[in-house]
Amino acid sequence: MSAIQIENLVRDYGDGKGVFDVSFHVDQGEAFGFLGPNGAGKTTTIRHLMGFLKPRAGKCTIDGMDCWSERDKVQARLGYIPGEISFFDDMSGTEFLRFIADYRRIGTHDRTQELLELFELDPKSKIKKMSKGTKQKLGIVAAFMHDPDIILLDEPTSGLDPLMQNRFVNFVAKEKEQGKTILMSSHIFEEVERTCDRIGIIRKGRMIAVDSAAALRERHTRSYTVTLENEAAAEAFAADFGGTRSGTKVTVTTKQSLEEIFMDYYGGDDNDQHGII
Repeated sequence: MSAIQIENLVRDYGDGKGVFDVSFHVDQGEAFGFLGPNGAGKTTTIRHLMGFLKPRAGKCTIDGMDCWSERDKVQARLGYIPGEISFFDDMSGTEFLRFIADYRRIGTHDRTQELLELFELDPKSKIKKMSKGTKQKLGIVAAFMHDPDIILLDEPTSGLDPLMQNRFVNFVAKEKEQGKTILMSSHIFEEVERTCDRIGIIRKGRMIAVDSAAALRERHTRSYTVTLENEAAAEAFAADFGGTRSGTKVTVTTKQSLEEIFMDYYGGDDNDQHGII
């Protein structure tokens, strides 16, 4: 049984907005990257997994539990970073983390302090005075402080500087090594490539690709044939660029980056919203 299972999920908001017959799974210990532009349906899908929305059709399960009818049990199992984090602004960060710990009945333990040190977060100040990046780090600590086995991440590095983005990616990679199951929506392709075993691409509420990054690259290769003035020049060109020579012609095959693959699916469609968030 997969840790995360989505089967024929439908949530139709009208005017082509929503998710339509979405199906994919994430196995235990796997990291799954979820890509799509604004309005494609990523957050809607994740909110169904959290039990915030009831499917109009289809089903979402976490460890075999229905995400809607058993949402209290499901939420107790998960770590979650929403795309837009809401805080109690009059609290300090310390008070907020204590509130989350009490809510989850986990008490205070070394995991919280470890995360605060890792992300260089001083939680003593009032949340309303924190920058967006500091709030995002607070959300990360709150999501991981109870050491969850299954983690849902919706744009988890939004607002973080490049140093902290890199630190978070390394942290997620280590969490995966510990056997954690991770679903991550991100607009930073490098994050997905560095952390995720498989990738799903959603377009206008429908899944258009689900496969490993390696398999996606294998299917999205480009070949170029260059004709040189003589065989010696062709031989040198082939040696420099790793191509195959036939007489004075050299064929070079290149595999695309994840970003280039994404744009192959999305490029040139004016009906899709700009941005890959």
